[in-house]
Amino acid sequence: MGWSITESFDNQRPRLFCWVPVWLGCGIGAYFACAVEPAMAVYAMVAMLAVPCLIFALRWQNLWRAFLWIPFLIALGFLVAGARGHWVQAPKLGWNFYGAVEGTIAHLDRSASDKPRLTLIDPVLAGVAPDKTPSRIRVSLHGQGGTELIPGARVMLTAHLSPPAGAVEPGGFDFQRKAWFQRLGALGYTRLPVMLAQPAKDQNWSLWIFAVRMRMSRVIRRAIGGQPGAFAAAIVTGDRSALDPVMLQNLRRSNLAHLLAISGLHMGLLTGFIFAIIRYSLALIPYLALRLPLKKIAAVAAMVAGAGYLLLSGANIATQRAFVMVLVMLFAVLLDRPAVTLRAVALAAILILLFRPESLIEPGFQMSFAATTALVASFDTLKRLPQWLQIRQLRFGGLLAPVLALVISSFVAGLATAPISAFHFNQVAQYGLIANLASVPVMGFVVMPAAVLAAVLSGVGLSSAGFWFMGKGIGWILGVATAVARMDGAVLRLPSAPIVVLAVIGMGGLLLVLWRGYGRLTGLVPIALALLVWGQLQRPQVLITDNGRLVGIQNAGLRQLNRAKGNGFAARVWLENDGDGRDQRTAARRALFKDGEDDWTLPVGSRKIAYVWSGKIPNAALSARCRQVDVLIAPNSKSGVSGRCVLITRASLKRGGSVAMRVSDGRIHIKNARSMAGIRLWNLSAR
Repeated sequence: MGWSITESFDNQRPRLFCWVPVWLGCGIGAYFACAVEPAMAVYAMVAMLAVPCLIFALRWQNLWRAFLWIPFLIALGFLVAGARGHWVQAPKLGWNFYGAVEGTIAHLDRSASDKPRLTLIDPVLAGVAPDKTPSRIRVSLHGQGGTELIPGARVMLTAHLSPPAGAVEPGGFDFQRKAWFQRLGALGYTRLPVMLAQPAKDQNWSLWIFAVRMRMSRVIRRAIGGQPGAFAAAIVTGDRSALDPVMLQNLRRSNLAHLLAISGLHMGLLTGFIFAIIRYSLALIPYLALRLPLKKIAAVAAMVAGAGYLLLSGANIATQRAFVMVLVMLFAVLLDRPAVTLRAVALAAILILLFRPESLIEPGFQMSFAATTALVASFDTLKRLPQWLQIRQLRFGGLLAPVLALVISSFVAGLATAPISAFHFNQVAQYGLIANLASVPVMGFVVMPAAVLAAVLSGVGLSSAGFWFMGKGIGWILGVATAVARMDGAVLRLPSAPIVVLAVIGMGGLLLVLWRGYGRLTGLVPIALALLVWGQLQRPQVLITDNGRLVGIQNAGLRQLNRAKGNGFAARVWLENDGDGRDQRTAARRALFKDGEDDWTLPVGSRKIAYVWSGKIPNAALSARCRQVDVLIAPNSKSGVSGRCVLITRASLKRGGSVAMRVSDGRIHIKNARSMAGIRLWNLSAR
């Protein structure tokens, strides 16, 4: 038995390094899963566990050495995540604010409702002490007119601001956590024009680069025009402000939205194109080809190009992640090592997790590394198959092999990212393979080379040729996205699932990819069990927003909302999490109750639930109502209501946040967002 374990371990030895980011991720995940923010004593205990594991792992040379690395890496991940959580700590607004705001424009984008949106740094809020003022705020512009929005300019506005809100349903996406790691302390909107307080000047390097990006974006949009121009600006500078929401939806429905995100594909295409052009151009000169290491020179040039693209595209998290991955692979070229290997992917993941551990819970990180790991492992296996070698040796194998490689890569990447897409976005693009086969080659052989051509020719005033080719390629991609999105059954919608389901699927997938030998097939078991559990999960029968204004009740498998307007973000998230593609207005027209009705009583399972919005009803009347039902939702009631029912009031909603309710076996099960989120750094009161 000992011999078989040793033999099995020796078989896994070449892949042991690939498991390092997995165990780091387990520690990071444990930090984010904590119900209460760990105290310093907890960190001390974890460190005390990690240190001896590290010492013995370094000293021992036997089989157990590898197993000692596991607790050390888990502990390291936990400590790194905790340190990062405290490191990004910044003031946040602790109350709703309305008044004068002044700040420097640091970012421009558009909100989910397609409104211009500003991110302001160094803000000043009227009547708010500097130590209570957030370091960054975000404001959507609902008004018309005002000053031209220029990066680095100091502006004044009158805005409604509030602290980052928690999950719109218990256990759902926690925006407070995301805002915490972005150092975003307040969000809001203004309906009045924005006024210039001070022109942009004395910009730091980040604001200067942002201003350059916005100028480039305007040049690209003018040169190409229309939605192709907006798409081109998005993939070059990261500016999506001119992209039509309908087109964005088409890209998502056709599984082509990844072409819009500046991530691994774009960085890989750009650096790969630069690498190939430099290497083969220099190879045409015999004197240089015989004397210089052309491959290494091309790798350095590709690194420089990638760094420039990183800066000009906004250096967001996805682009940073892509640059790290490309950098690792190009360094492997400099060291005369294989560039595209699972070890290179693992090293990139380790670097990102150590510097930005919060990336682990972001869909971009998960989808990027799931696709990359699956692709590298698949082609590593494929190139060893005799059938693949026979195809390449055929008469037309040189043409057939790339086509098959494209089909296989699109299928593998789509299969690897499908569970993640379904988990985070509650949908799977069923014709994504068709759309990607028709679009990715155009992106790689037309759009990105044309972008490089435009950049090179801009120095002599001939960039229009590159932009022309770029526009034609993007026009084809957008046409494919629109056609596929309009196909019947283009999107399969799925209900949401708890994070543990995705974690189990991920571990099963890692076993399939990283384990050597037939034991990898055991990874199918957790994947199958997780999918089975996902299919059996039931959504809450009743959902209530944290202000009590919006209520959603499931009836015959569909959720009806009590209002067609208001709390639009919560309504959209609820319906998406139900796997329902309808909008709020449609959900409010279902036959359960009338839109905007402020007083109603409805059965939910074997129980009765009542809703009273008005705050003018006497407590005696509310108490009588409470005795007639099982749950009374009275968002505007004061204290003093009595009865045997479960009472949900303004105070309880403010204290616990949004509410989810189910009736099972005659019992009422109620959860609120605060109890599910726990007591963490990002949801504590403002300091």
